Amino acid sequence: MSYNIKKVAVLGSGVMGSGIAAHLANIGIPTIILDIVPKELTKEEEAKGLTLEDKVVRNRFALSALQKLQKQKPAPLTSKKSLSLLTVGNLEDDLDKIKDVDWIIEVVVENLEVKKDLFERIDTFRKEGTIISSNTSGISVNAMAEGRTEDFQKHFLGTHFFNPPRYLKLLEVIPTKQTLPEVVQFMKTFAENVLGKGVVIGKDTPNFVANRIGTYGLLVTLREMLERGYSVGEVDSVTGPLIGRPKSATFRTLDVVGLDTFLHVAKTVYDQTTGDEQKVFDVPDIMKKMVENGWLGAKSGQGFFVKRGKDIFEIDIETLDYVPMKKLQAPSIEMAKQAKGVSNKVKTLVYANDRAGELLWNIFAPTLIYSGELTGVIAENIVEIDNAMKWGFGWTQGPFEMWDAIGVKKSVEKMEQEGRVVPSFVKEMLANGFESFYTEVDGDLAFYNGAQYEKIPVNEKVIDLKRYKKQRGVIKSNSGASLIDLGDGIALLEFHSKSNAIGLDIVQMLNYAIDEVEANYKGLVIGNQGKNFCVGANLGMILMEAQDDNIFELDFVIRSFQKAMRRIKYSKKPVVAAPFGMTLGGGSEVCLPASHIQASSETYMGLVEVGVGLIPGGGGNLALYEKFLKGIPNGVEIDYQAIATKVFETIALAKVSTSGEEARDNNFLSFADGISVNPDHLIYDAKQAALALYEAGYTPPVPKKVKVVGAPGYATLLLGAQGMYQSGYISEHDLKIAKKLAYVIAGGLVPYGTEVTEEYLLNLEREAFLQLVADPLSQARMQHMLVKGKPLRN
Repeated sequence: MSYNIKKVAVLGSGVMGSGIAAHLANIGIPTIILDIVPKELTKEEEAKGLTLEDKVVRNRFALSALQKLQKQKPAPLTSKKSLSLLTVGNLEDDLDKIKDVDWIIEVVVENLEVKKDLFERIDTFRKEGTIISSNTSGISVNAMAEGRTEDFQKHFLGTHFFNPPRYLKLLEVIPTKQTLPEVVQFMKTFAENVLGKGVVIGKDTPNFVANRIGTYGLLVTLREMLERGYSVGEVDSVTGPLIGRPKSATFRTLDVVGLDTFLHVAKTVYDQTTGDEQKVFDVPDIMKKMVENGWLGAKSGQGFFVKRGKDIFEIDIETLDYVPMKKLQAPSIEMAKQAKGVSNKVKTLVYANDRAGELLWNIFAPTLIYSGELTGVIAENIVEIDNAMKWGFGWTQGPFEMWDAIGVKKSVEKMEQEGRVVPSFVKEMLANGFESFYTEVDGDLAFYNGAQYEKIPVNEKVIDLKRYKKQRGVIKSNSGASLIDLGDGIALLEFHSKSNAIGLDIVQMLNYAIDEVEANYKGLVIGNQGKNFCVGANLGMILMEAQDDNIFELDFVIRSFQKAMRRIKYSKKPVVAAPFGMTLGGGSEVCLPASHIQASSETYMGLVEVGVGLIPGGGGNLALYEKFLKGIPNGVEIDYQAIATKVFETIALAKVSTSGEEARDNNFLSFADGISVNPDHLIYDAKQAALALYEAGYTPPVPKKVKVVGAPGYATLLLGAQGMYQSGYISEHDLKIAKKLAYVIAGGLVPYGTEVTEEYLLNLEREAFLQLVADPLSQARMQHMLVKGKPLRN
C-alpha cells in the first residue's frame, strides 16, 4: 500500500499538540485540532450568556490554543498565514472528521488508560490505512495498541516530537511489534523530506532514546554537584558551550523544561528499572523540595535561577536562598578556551587534575558507560543514539563521538582503574583492534556496528560540504571563500570567513566563480554550512578604513561589491542563493539579485545597515525595490509611491524576517523562490533549482531603466521620519540616515515617474554610504556594534 499525507488530525491542543499542528500548517498541511469538551463555563462565558452547549464553549480548548499560538515566544508559526490551515473542534462532536485525514496524532495527557480509551474511539471512525501515532514521551506504544483492530495495530507507532516542534530537529519514531515495516519507512522518509526532521528509530523502552540518556546525564550532574560541593552556577559555567552543549547548560535547561516535568520523566524510568540504574533515576530530595515549594523554573519565575532586576541569581543548595552567580575557576578552563574545536576542548578538560576536570570526568564517564550499555537496547546502533542527543538536546557531539574525542582506549583504562564497569561491546571493540567508534571507509563516514565498521546510510538529499571537499577537493579557494564542484554541472561558492562576513576576498572569489561557471558549468549555488549564511559586510574593515580617512579605498570596495552583485544578476548561467539563519545586510544583498533564492525555513533576512549608522551599499536598496515591483501581478497598476514607502520602512526600521515564509511576506523572497523545511537538504534543493533553470533554457534578465518617485516621493518618505524626530522618538543622526535612505530610494530630486538607470541609482547609494561612513556618529555606532554586539542610539 502506498501512503500520502495531505491532511492531519491532532488530538490534544496543549503546548505540544498545538505546536505540532502549527508545524504541520507551516509546511502547508491542513490540520484539524480536537480537544475535550469543557465541563463548566468560565466567568467570561457566563457573562456573555453562553451555555455548555454552545459550539464556541465546546471548542474552547482548541480555540484558545489557536490564540496562544499567535502570542508564544519563540513563535510556533512561521507566518500568520499558516493559521488559515488550522481548524478546530472537539472530541465529542467532531471525532468523525478523522475519517477524512491521512494521519492521526494523539497528544493527550500522559495516562495509558486515557490514551487507550481514546484509541478505542478512534478505531470506530478512522478509515483503513490511516496512520495513527502517539506523541508520548515514555509510555509503552505496544501497551497503547493492545486490543485494537489488526489494521489499527499495523498502522500505529510512536512519533515523539521534541518541544518546540518548529525548532527542534529530533523526531523519535517508535514502532510496535505489529507496525508494518513500510509504515515505519514511509514515516521516516516523510518526516525527513516533508517535516524537515532528523529521525531516530527508537525501541519501545522507558523514555525511548534522547530523554533516557539526557535525563540520566542531568541526574548524574546533579548528584556530582551535591556530593562534591559545586554550586549551580559553577556547574553551568562548564557544562554549556565550552563542551559543545547549549547555552542553557544543565540547570538552566532544567528551569526551561520545568522541574515538575523533569520529575515526571525521571519517574517513568524509575518505575520501570531496578538496581543501580533505578537509584540514579531517584531524583534527589532537593529537587523534590523545590517542586513542593512551587519553584518549577521559568514557568513559575524561579527554579535553580531567579532574575531580580537585570541580575540573575542562583539557588544555594544548602540554604535554598538565592545568591549571586558564580563561575568555576580552574587552569584547565582557560586552556580549553584556547583549544580549537569542541573535541580538543573536551579532551583538555576531562583529563585535567583540577576541579573542572574532576567534575566533567565524573559526569562524562558514567554517561558514556550508560550510553554503551543501552546500545542495542534503546536504539539499534550508536549512530541513532548520537543523533538523538545532537538533535534533541543540542549536543555538538553525541556520546560516542565524545568518547572518540577523549580517546576510547585512554578513557577505558582510566574507567577500569577507578573500578567502573565498561560495556562488553566496547572492550571487545578494543580487543579486536578497533580504537574508535567512527572512522572513514572509502572516504565515507562509518561506525562500529559491534563486529566491524559499517558505512552510515545517508539520505541523498544530505550534502556534507566538509566531507565533499575532503573527497573531491576544491576548484579554487582563498581566505574568504571556496569554489566547489557539486557535480551534475553545478558549482557552489562557499563563504568561510569569520561569521561569513563579506570582504574583498569573497568579492574576488565571487567574480572568479561567475567567470568559471559561465565558461564551464550549468549554474552556481551560493551557500555554506556555517552557523549563519552571512551576517553582512566586514564591518571591522569598513570602520578601520573610515577612521583612517581612506574614503578612496572604501569607494573602491563598495564599487567592487556593487559590480559583483550585478554580475550575480546578469550572469549568463543561473545563480541560486541558499540562505539560512542570519542573512543580514550584505548577506541579503548577495541573495536579492540571484535568479532564484532557495531559503531555509529558518532564514532571518533583512537589510539592517541603519543599525550601524549606514544604509545598504551593495545594491540592496535597488534590489529590494525591484523585488517589490516584481511582486505586482501583471495587469495591476503599480503605485510606485506605495512601493517606495514599503521599501523605505523595511530598510529604515531594519526589519528582519523571523522565518523564510516571513521573508516572503516582506518581499525578500518572491512567490517563485523556494523554502526548504529540512536545513540538511538546503544545498541539494538549491542545486536542483539551478539545474531546473538551466534545463529550462535560462536566459539572464535584460538591463532596463527603473521608474522612481523622485522629489515629491522623497518629501513623502520623509514625513514620518520628521514627525518621529520632532516627537523625540529618533535622534538627529537617525533623521540624517533617514534622509540619505529616502533620497536613494526616491532616485534623487528628479520628477515623479522619471526612468533612471541602475548605474544612476547605484551611484546615489554609494555616495550616501560614503558620506555616512565618514560621519563620526556613524563610526561610533559601528564601533559600539563591534565591541558590544548591539546597536547604539546616538
